[in-house]
Amino acid sequence: MKPVSKTLLNLSLGIVLGALIVGQFAFRERKNEALRTAGAATSVRVTAPALPAQLSFAAEAVPLELWDVRERLDREVLINYYNHANMLFLLKSAKRYFPVIEERLRANGVPDDFKYLCIAESNLVPTAISHAGAVSFWQFMNGTAPGYGLQTGKEVDERFHLERATDAASAYLKSAKAKFGSWTAAAAAYNCGQGGYNAQASYQGTTHYYDLLLPEETNRYLFRILAFKYLMENAEQLGFHVREEERYAPVPVRSIRVSSSIPNLAAFARQQGTTYKMLRQLNPWLRGRSLTLGNGKSYEIRLPATGSSEQKEF
Repeated sequence: MKPVSKTLLNLSLGIVLGALIVGQFAFRERKNEALRTAGAATSVRVTAPALPAQLSFAAEAVPLELWDVRERLDREVLINYYNHANMLFLLKSAKRYFPVIEERLRANGVPDDFKYLCIAESNLVPTAISHAGAVSFWQFMNGTAPGYGLQTGKEVDERFHLERATDAASAYLKSAKAKFGSWTAAAAAYNCGQGGYNAQASYQGTTHYYDLLLPEETNRYLFRILAFKYLMENAEQLGFHVREEERYAPVPVRSIRVSSSIPNLAAFARQQGTTYKMLRQLNPWLRGRSLTLGNGKSYEIRLPATGSSEQKEF
């Protein structure tokens, strides 16, 4: 057999390598085309939810005709609209907590819209504690709470008591409304304090919230409240579907009044046919392992319902 010439060998190798390169290029193109086709088939069209033509807070009109007001609302609506998990959680939680909050706001003469301020404060999480130490639904600070009738301490902290804390928040809001002339300003003052709001209003020559330049958190605060109101009141139209059976129902409880100290709350819970865990969940204002009562002092404690005529829902 004649030996293959070097030139012929090089030519053959070149043809083979060329074919491999062309084949690899064609394979990559087919792969890329398949990925493009799959991407087109599964792509999601992301759109912004429509803003309302009109909106109010506590029967006070929001001036949406002002471009900065409309855009500030748009920002908070977008952020919360696309936080789907949290919106669904709020819609579920509202069934349990809104009736209690609404009843106490109504009893105190405070507009119903302030239940959305409660969401902006705590996300309806009873055990919420901020980095600054503000706690529970209405985020009262330890130093502020006693001035509004809330007991705080190692054993009892009424900032975690929904009804009592809502009453305290109502007192604060009514005081701010009387001072600044509107519920909108009262809501903003709940965030930055009456002193902080008054300082800005005095310098800028107006108490009107929408005309004030405030610290960034307070600038956004009312618009977060408005966003929650808009999204929750129009949930179905905006695509948030929660079946009734998926909502967190009020927990049936019975109440007993105790007028003597309880040295061991876990033992007390077992005597009442429940657990320390459940006792604390139904009474988050109980903060320790015992309850010390002075002369004439008493507390209402909630326990799991057992068919008693004292049953109520919480």
